[in-house]
Amino acid sequence: MTARRLARKARLLRWAMNIYPPYLGAGVWVRHISADFRQVQVRMGLGWYNRNYVGTQFGGSLYSMTDPFFMLMLMENLGRDYIVWDKAASIDFIAPGKGAVYADFGVGDELLQDIREQTAAGDKYLPELQVEVRDGAGTLVARVHKTLYVRLKPRARQAV
Repeated sequence: MTARRLARKARLLRWAMNIYPPYLGAGVWVRHISADFRQVQVRMGLGWYNRNYVGTQFGGSLYSMTDPFFMLMLMENLGRDYIVWDKAASIDFIAPGKGAVYADFGVGDELLQDIREQTAAGDKYLPELQVEVRDGAGTLVARVHKTLYVRLKPRARQAV
């Protein structure tokens, strides 16, 4: 796929996610998806619709703002020869989110190469990734741990 088509695809996905009802209702805003799908930036404001009993960010909303991005980023970077699924997740709540919060996701060459090496023989691989949710002052609000399931599809294994 050409760089121009990838950039268009990233813009379209960003637009679609920003009107996706669960994100729209939770106040989640996808601020940026890089043309190469290696970086994503997400923001979530604090409003009556995602505020908990004590007036801070609802924990479920904090998790949902981070949910699909590592899977989407790996799918786009590894290509159609790979199966990529979320397998497990956990969230550590560090400090209350008293306003807007942000998460910045990144996928580097080293991770992609590691996944390709680990799955080359057809084995499944369970990379563990982490993203931090921070407030506008940079204070750590939550740390989300994700385990993904990645495997080379059978038709691609035969070609190796």
